[in-house]
Amino acid sequence: MGHRSVMVLIGDSGVGKSNLLSRFTRNEFSLESKSTIGVEFATRSIQVEGKTVKAQIWDTAGQERYRAITSAYYRGAVGALLVYDIAKHLTYENAERWLKELQDHADNNIVIMLVGNKKRLERWIRAFSVNKKNI
Repeated sequence: MGHRSVMVLIGDSGVGKSNLLSRFTRNEFSLESKSTIGVEFATRSIQVEGKTVKAQIWDTAGQERYRAITSAYYRGAVGALLVYDIAKHLTYENAERWLKELQDHADNNIVIMLVGNKKRLERWIRAFSVNKKNI
């Protein structure tokens, strides 16, 4: 086996981190997923430049009460997906707080990507907004 890389998924509760994890590692999706308690992880082996890399992805709880536990998993991660829900603007505003937490607890060279999730809801949100204006 080749190299192992650790990634973390962070963001507010309910933004879809667990479904991103299950889609990437098992190609599964559930509309009835529950909030993560503490930390969960899954792995997937991928080919990068002809070498096998075992991606170990940690799904962290978004609730404040688990913050002390989850921040311990940032150290040693080579990457982080900071996830927000495009339908909930507050989750985007909270990304700044999550970024600060990463900067405080993760290695200096971690690669961070901001991910707007739940794109499929965008059409429904627009339709709802238009209909709401007609009321």
